[in-house]
Formats: sequence, C-alpha cells, structure tokens
Amino acid sequence: MAVTVRIPTPLRTLTGGEEQVQMDGATVQQVIENLEKRHPGIRDRLLDDKGVRRFVNIYVGDEDIRFLDGLSTALKGGEEVSIVPAIAGGGYR
Repeated sequence: MAVTVRIPTPLRTLTGGEEQVQMDGATVQQVIENLEKRHPGIRDRLLDDKGVRRFVNIYVGDEDIRFLDGLSTALKGGEEVSIVPAIAGGGYR
C-alpha cells in the first residue's frame, strides 16, 4: 500500500531533490525503513535510539504520529505522510 511522503527541503539532498516520493509500508516505521533502502541516510536524520528525533515531526494527514501510535501508526494506503522539521530559535526582543 503506497503512501505519499512529503520531504522537507533539508532532506531533499537525500532524495535527489524530490519533494515527495511514493513509498510502501503498512506502518510509519515500515515507510521509514523503505525510505532508507531507497534513500540511504534518511533514517538517521529522522530517528534516534528513542524513536523520532525531538526536532522532527511526522504527520499522517493532519495528525502528529506522537498523538497516534507513534512509529506503529497503521497506514491504509493513499495517505500523505509529512516530515516536518521543528522550527526553533529566535526570541522576542
């Protein structure tokens, strides 16, 4: 079951400049593993020993997977999985 994975600009060097790719997987974890097979190095930019890196957000549709089943979030096919780097920095002066 294929899903569309939206790739943020900082990771597009790993996908040959593609802003979205089609990927198979029954869970978010499987999609990331399949991304790694096709685009080596992307998993390390998304995951650490504890799961999704603190500065990375992954959405299925409009839902953050942290509020679903995390990396075990089931996919039916046809969904859009968005990888969104957290924005931080700056301050009010």
